[in-house]
Amino acid sequence: MDEPSPDKPARSIAIRDRQMVCQIDKRLLRRTLTHYLRKELELNSYELCFHLVDAKEMAEVNWKFLQHEGSTDVITFDHMDAVDGKNLFGEIFICMADAVSQARQFKTNWQSELTRYAVHGILHLCGHDDVDAADRKRMKREENRGLRKLGGEFNLARLSCQNE
Repeated sequence: MDEPSPDKPARSIAIRDRQMVCQIDKRLLRRTLTHYLRKELELNSYELCFHLVDAKEMAEVNWKFLQHEGSTDVITFDHMDAVDGKNLFGEIFICMADAVSQARQFKTNWQSELTRYAVHGILHLCGHDDVDAADRKRMKREENRGLRKLGGEFNLARLSCQNE
Protein backbone atom coordinates (compact mmCIF):
# COMPACT_ATOMS: atom_id res chain seq x y z
CA MET A 1 0.00 0.00 0.00
CA ASP A 2 1.36 3.40 -0.94
CA GLU A 3 0.99 6.10 1.69
CA PRO A 4 -1.80 8.56 0.78
CA SER A 5 -0.80 12.08 -0.19
CA PRO A 6 -2.83 15.33 -0.36
CA ASP A 7 -2.66 15.38 -4.17
CA LYS A 8 -3.76 11.72 -4.43
CA PRO A 9 -6.22 10.90 -1.64
CA ALA A 10 -6.82 7.21 -1.13
CA ARG A 11 -10.23 5.93 -0.16
CA SER A 12 -10.07 2.20 0.20
CA ILE A 13 -11.03 -0.43 2.70
CA ALA A 14 -9.81 -3.99 2.32
CA ILE A 15 -11.30 -6.75 4.44
CA ARG A 16 -9.30 -9.96 4.83
CA ASP A 17 -11.43 -12.65 6.45
CA ARG A 18 -9.25 -15.53 7.67
CA GLN A 19 -11.48 -16.91 10.42
CA MET A 20 -14.17 -19.58 10.57
CA VAL A 21 -16.02 -18.36 13.69
CA CYS A 22 -18.66 -16.19 11.97
CA GLN A 23 -19.91 -15.73 8.42
CA ILE A 24 -19.65 -12.00 7.75
CA ASP A 25 -21.27 -9.88 5.07
CA LYS A 26 -18.07 -8.09 4.06
CA ARG A 27 -19.88 -5.83 1.60
CA LEU A 28 -22.15 -4.46 4.36
CA LEU A 29 -19.19 -4.14 6.74
CA ARG A 30 -17.29 -2.12 4.11
CA ARG A 31 -20.34 0.14 3.52
CA THR A 32 -20.77 0.65 7.28
CA LEU A 33 -17.11 1.56 7.80
CA THR A 34 -17.02 3.79 4.71
CA HIS A 35 -20.00 5.69 6.11
CA TYR A 36 -18.24 6.10 9.46
CA LEU A 37 -15.03 7.36 7.85
CA ARG A 38 -16.66 9.75 5.38
CA LYS A 39 -19.82 10.98 7.11
CA GLU A 40 -19.02 10.75 10.81
CA LEU A 41 -15.29 11.46 10.83
CA GLU A 42 -15.19 13.49 7.58
CA LEU A 43 -11.82 12.06 6.58
CA ASN A 44 -10.00 13.25 3.47
CA SER A 45 -8.32 9.96 2.72
CA TYR A 46 -7.90 6.51 4.14
CA GLU A 47 -6.35 3.27 3.14
CA LEU A 48 -7.26 0.61 5.65
CA CYS A 49 -7.03 -3.15 5.82
CA PHE A 50 -9.18 -5.00 8.34
CA HIS A 51 -7.96 -8.51 9.16
CA LEU A 52 -10.70 -10.69 10.68
CA VAL A 53 -8.82 -13.50 12.38
CA ASP A 54 -9.22 -16.38 14.79
CA ALA A 55 -7.79 -16.47 18.33
CA LYS A 56 -4.68 -18.42 17.29
CA GLU A 57 -3.65 -15.89 14.64
CA MET A 58 -4.45 -12.97 16.95
CA ALA A 59 -2.26 -14.50 19.68
CA GLU A 60 0.58 -14.83 17.14
CA VAL A 61 0.22 -11.18 16.05
CA ASN A 62 -0.02 -10.07 19.68
CA TRP A 63 3.20 -11.90 20.60
CA LYS A 64 5.16 -11.06 17.43
CA PHE A 65 4.51 -7.31 17.51
CA LEU A 66 3.65 -6.48 21.14
CA GLN A 67 5.25 -9.34 23.08
CA HIS A 68 1.91 -9.94 24.85
CA GLU A 69 0.73 -13.49 25.41
CA GLY A 70 -2.66 -14.70 24.25
CA SER A 71 -5.38 -13.34 22.05
CA THR A 72 -6.97 -9.91 22.31
CA ASP A 73 -9.97 -8.26 20.70
CA VAL A 74 -8.32 -5.66 18.45
CA ILE A 75 -4.79 -4.59 17.48
CA THR A 76 -4.14 -1.50 15.36
CA PHE A 77 -1.07 -0.72 13.27
CA ASP A 78 -0.67 2.87 12.12
CA HIS A 79 1.39 3.20 8.93
CA MET A 80 1.27 7.02 8.73
CA ASP A 81 4.44 8.96 9.48
CA ALA A 82 2.46 11.34 11.72
CA VAL A 83 -1.11 11.50 12.99
CA ASP A 84 -2.94 14.37 11.30
CA GLY A 85 -6.55 13.42 12.06
CA LYS A 86 -7.76 13.64 8.44
CA ASN A 87 -5.76 10.93 6.69
CA LEU A 88 -5.53 7.33 7.84
CA PHE A 89 -3.25 4.56 6.66
CA GLY A 90 -3.14 1.37 8.66
CA GLU A 91 -4.18 -2.14 9.51
CA ILE A 92 -6.64 -3.32 12.13
CA PHE A 93 -6.68 -6.93 13.33
CA ILE A 94 -9.97 -8.08 14.87
CA CYS A 95 -10.38 -11.39 16.68
CA MET A 96 -13.82 -12.79 15.93
CA ALA A 97 -13.61 -15.40 18.72
CA ASP A 98 -13.17 -12.53 21.19
CA ALA A 99 -16.10 -10.68 19.58
CA VAL A 100 -18.35 -13.70 20.13
CA SER A 101 -17.11 -14.25 23.69
CA GLN A 102 -17.41 -10.60 24.73
CA ALA A 103 -20.83 -10.29 23.08
CA ARG A 104 -22.06 -13.04 25.40
CA GLN A 105 -20.39 -11.39 28.39
CA PHE A 106 -21.88 -7.94 27.65
CA LYS A 107 -25.25 -9.33 26.49
CA THR A 108 -25.01 -7.95 22.97
CA ASN A 109 -24.30 -9.60 19.62
CA TRP A 110 -21.04 -10.31 17.84
CA GLN A 111 -22.01 -8.00 14.98
CA SER A 112 -22.06 -5.01 17.35
CA GLU A 113 -18.79 -6.13 18.93
CA LEU A 114 -17.19 -6.43 15.48
CA THR A 115 -18.34 -2.91 14.65
CA ARG A 116 -17.15 -1.63 18.04
CA TYR A 117 -13.68 -3.12 17.48
CA ALA A 118 -13.48 -1.59 14.00
CA VAL A 119 -14.47 1.83 15.37
CA HIS A 120 -11.98 1.40 18.23
CA GLY A 121 -9.16 0.67 15.78
CA ILE A 122 -10.11 3.63 13.59
CA LEU A 123 -10.13 5.91 16.64
CA HIS A 124 -6.58 4.76 17.47
CA LEU A 125 -5.53 5.71 13.94
CA CYS A 126 -7.17 9.13 14.50
CA GLY A 127 -4.90 9.69 17.51
CA HIS A 128 -7.06 8.47 20.40
CA ASP A 129 -5.38 6.45 23.11
CA ASP A 130 -6.61 4.28 25.94
CA VAL A 131 -3.50 3.91 28.07
CA ASP A 132 -4.55 5.98 31.08
CA ALA A 133 -8.00 6.19 32.69
CA ALA A 134 -8.93 9.68 31.43
CA ASP A 135 -7.95 8.89 27.83
CA ARG A 136 -9.70 5.52 28.04
CA LYS A 137 -12.92 7.23 29.20
CA ARG A 138 -12.76 9.78 26.34
CA MET A 139 -12.07 7.07 23.79
CA LYS A 140 -14.88 4.85 25.11
CA ARG A 141 -17.29 7.80 24.85
CA GLU A 142 -16.29 8.33 21.18
CA GLU A 143 -16.50 4.61 20.52
CA ASN A 144 -20.03 4.46 22.00
CA ARG A 145 -21.06 7.53 20.00
CA GLY A 146 -19.76 5.98 16.78
CA LEU A 147 -21.51 2.69 17.46
CA ARG A 148 -24.81 4.45 18.20
CA LYS A 149 -24.57 6.47 14.98
CA LEU A 150 -23.77 3.39 12.90
CA GLY A 151 -26.52 1.40 14.61
CA GLY A 152 -28.95 4.16 13.64
CA GLU A 153 -27.86 4.08 9.99
CA PHE A 154 -27.34 0.34 9.48
CA ASN A 155 -28.93 -2.85 10.77
CA LEU A 156 -25.72 -4.25 12.26
CA ALA A 157 -27.35 -7.66 12.87
CA ARG A 158 -27.29 -8.09 9.08
CA LEU A 159 -23.51 -8.31 9.20
CA SER A 160 -24.17 -12.00 9.71
CA CYS A 161 -24.44 -13.97 6.47
CA GLN A 162 -26.55 -16.58 8.18
CA ASN A 163 -29.56 -16.46 10.46
CA GLU A 164 -28.29 -16.94 14.00
